Amino acid sequence: MGETSTVVRDSSLRNGKLQLRREARTNQAGQVLDPAALDLVARLHARLEPERRELLAAREARQRDYDAGGLPGYLSPDDSVARQAAADWRIAPLPADLLTRRVEITGPVSDPKMVINMLSRTEAGDRADAAMLDFEDSMKPAWENVVRGIENLRGAVDGTLSFTKPGKGGEPAREYRIDPDDMPLLMVRVRGLHLDETNVMIDGAPVAAGLFDLTLSAWHTARRLMDQGKTPKYYVPKCEHHLEARWWNRLFSLVEEALSLPAGSLRATFLIETLPAAFQMEEILWELRERAAGLNVGRWDKIFSDIKVLREHPDRVLADRGSISLNRPWMKSYAMRLVRICHKHGAFGMGGMSAFTPGSTAELREEQTKKVVEDKAFEASIGHDGCWVSHPYFIGPAMSAFPRTNQLDVIPDIDERPDLLPVGGEPRTLDGLRKNVRVGIAYMHGWNRDIGCVAWDDLMEDLATLEISRVQVWQWLRHGIALDDGTPVTRELVGRIFDEESARIEGEVQAAMSGKGGDVEREVQRFADAREDAEAIFTEASFRPFLTCRSDPAGMDLDSRRARLRAEGTQASGTQAPL
Repeated sequence: MGETSTVVRDSSLRNGKLQLRREARTNQAGQVLDPAALDLVARLHARLEPERRELLAAREARQRDYDAGGLPGYLSPDDSVARQAAADWRIAPLPADLLTRRVEITGPVSDPKMVINMLSRTEAGDRADAAMLDFEDSMKPAWENVVRGIENLRGAVDGTLSFTKPGKGGEPAREYRIDPDDMPLLMVRVRGLHLDETNVMIDGAPVAAGLFDLTLSAWHTARRLMDQGKTPKYYVPKCEHHLEARWWNRLFSLVEEALSLPAGSLRATFLIETLPAAFQMEEILWELRERAAGLNVGRWDKIFSDIKVLREHPDRVLADRGSISLNRPWMKSYAMRLVRICHKHGAFGMGGMSAFTPGSTAELREEQTKKVVEDKAFEASIGHDGCWVSHPYFIGPAMSAFPRTNQLDVIPDIDERPDLLPVGGEPRTLDGLRKNVRVGIAYMHGWNRDIGCVAWDDLMEDLATLEISRVQVWQWLRHGIALDDGTPVTRELVGRIFDEESARIEGEVQAAMSGKGGDVEREVQRFADAREDAEAIFTEASFRPFLTCRSDPAGMDLDSRRARLRAEGTQASGTQAPL
């Protein structure tokens, strides 16, 4: 399908020509894309897009330096921004509803049932303190998902969001509704700086997806939240530099100005989930001081970034992804430094994700719960104010690790500038390779159906864990490392593991669907397609910085979407040699 755009309306301001792809002009889109909101998108694009492109070009330049042997590091203490960031200052006082965030639950904003579950109490009576409705890692940025996400967000704020699950086999339909009088703090995570929303164009150029998400979310809900006595609260992902934080702060300020909101009304937590940002977290917080709520240890994306940034450094080839957590010195130092900096300046230091989905047996669930409590107790012990979970089942166990409202008074004892560079090493195992391959197949199976997170092998796998799996296989191939048993990692070995895991998954699908109806052959073929896509992306010659940097055009068929995604690999920038 072609990618031509159709003019919806031309802005009368100095915005350029605003265009919406023809296939994106659905009835549902018409309910949320107010003409005045699109005018605002156009104005903000005109003000901020040139600088965004410069910031993305600067990322590429830094990566070329890393590929040539350079290493990320701290700003010079004599740098003016570094001096200001290290001085004695405090963020703007936190509103009352941002002072308790012991457990935050996350999930895709596009799924109304999941949103309702995140905003509701469990059968055990547990409720998260906050819910992050996600336009990013857990949501495939298909146009229908984006539009539905805005609609769900609006319904959540209005207290009207509902969902009907159709009955099956004579069972009655089930109704899901939120209780507007018993809801957690509502937050929105927008898409990252690198992502384009290709369905909204201005003078033929796509708008920044994060700008679009923030503008439409604030347009529909910021004033309503404030009228309810609540704080409009956002998460921002994938920041790599304090100048990027400055760009985001300008965007927030311009949105406030356009909506006639007092300065600093929109509050934000930034995820520190890239290796370059780990060295600039204090400078990033300083740039956001008028609206900061805190920083977050985005540990999974951080592992992805550790490998990606240093992918050409043979002495820093990392161990199995499953063996890396806050148990590694550079990871623990990164987490403790984040808490120290946040609390020093009056901001929250949020912990990472527990990605379990409830196991199928009581014994497995008990084991998972023990691991969640241990992980969260450790985070609490080093001063974190709260953590993330991906499933409501684990809200209560995670909450038990945080008995205090917050820990803003805890200042971890750690050097101001610890060593944050990842260290290569073992274990590097065949089981680790299998895990990466298996996650790749499972995730691409969901991605091809416009699903951005999948429950798989008792874990919630989202884009971050797909990216870790992808970059690790790529790096092991790139350097031809030997596994702990001496087996060299070659394309032939990776291909064999893809064969074996694909056959294993086929058997699992047939066993799971046997006697339950459904088109088994179609599902097997879907997994075969996913295997083909995952293997191609995991082993492509030039490493793409992200799985994708653009949303799919609305209305594009599956075969075209798969081909389009695969083609992004041939456009990847970088100086590394082919595998």
